[in-house]
Amino acid sequence: MAAATPRRQPTLDEVAARAGVSRSAASRVINQAPYVSRATREAVEKAIRELGYRPNRTARALATRQTGIVALALSHDDPALFADPFFAQVIVGVSAALEETDLHLLLCLASSGRGRSRLTNLLHARGVDGIMLMALHGEDPLTGIVGESGLPAVHGGRPWHAEPQWYVDSDNLGGARLATDHLLGLGRTRIVTITGQMATEVGEARYRGYREAMVMAGLVPYGTVEGDFTEAGGAAAMKVLLDRHPDLDAVFAASDKMAAGALRVLSDAGRTVPADVAVVGFDDLDIAAQTDPPLTTVHQSIQALGKEMARMLIALIAGEQPTSIILPTRLVRRGSA
Repeated sequence: MAAATPRRQPTLDEVAARAGVSRSAASRVINQAPYVSRATREAVEKAIRELGYRPNRTARALATRQTGIVALALSHDDPALFADPFFAQVIVGVSAALEETDLHLLLCLASSGRGRSRLTNLLHARGVDGIMLMALHGEDPLTGIVGESGLPAVHGGRPWHAEPQWYVDSDNLGGARLATDHLLGLGRTRIVTITGQMATEVGEARYRGYREAMVMAGLVPYGTVEGDFTEAGGAAAMKVLLDRHPDLDAVFAASDKMAAGALRVLSDAGRTVPADVAVVGFDDLDIAAQTDPPLTTVHQSIQALGKEMARMLIALIAGEQPTSIILPTRLVRRGSA
């Protein structure tokens, strides 16, 4: 009597195909990685049961060599940046998403040569499982450094003149149009803008939104001065605009902190807000409700930005293919306009 042919063991590829996920995602489930979505885990576990799959122990030992750490790298060298209300909220959002996993967060400042060198060494040594990038300026070398590492990477905001494969951003252009359209709707026509740094995508996008709204209304952009997203920068830009355009009747500032600086300068110059000059900011930080008068602004969900960045990175580490996201913005009306 002929011996029975041994039953062939199902492969990892077959498990992945049955579950409808990538091979990497199936491997993460089998190796009990903590950062896998519930739906993916359940689909793979069901496929394993149905196929009778048994993992190779040696392959499993190799596949589980993960650090359990992800990095948030900022192209900046001032530690006080982490106390900035914007970045503080981003970190809160990132942390909230990571709390659902066993991943830990490493914060990196990487603008100087030394900072970039340390980050390069960290990535080459595979000291993290993935990385999130923010606050990039111009042709920032961090983009190339991270790209060469081959590690999963998510951008918070798009780099200047580039569109990475995975990013989370706010609708900066649409929000700036909302702000400018609101000022136009109030009958203001001599609207100036204080932009953010124009070597950043966020600064350029918010300027484009202002410009498009003015052009669509049949007006020429009235006056522009570049700021740096700080209150001091907003104050300095407002002084220049008042000198150049003393008859201005409205200001769109590309951040709440710059708008706060502008309000202070307008008050010192004897201009009443909003009777003489209407002012709109962007971000909806806590400072917007504390200015005199309270600031009309464009709200963006900053914590959601951080949370979605982390969720996207978790998905990439799990071998999934997430879709980049642009978060909506909305106008918040207060006393300044």
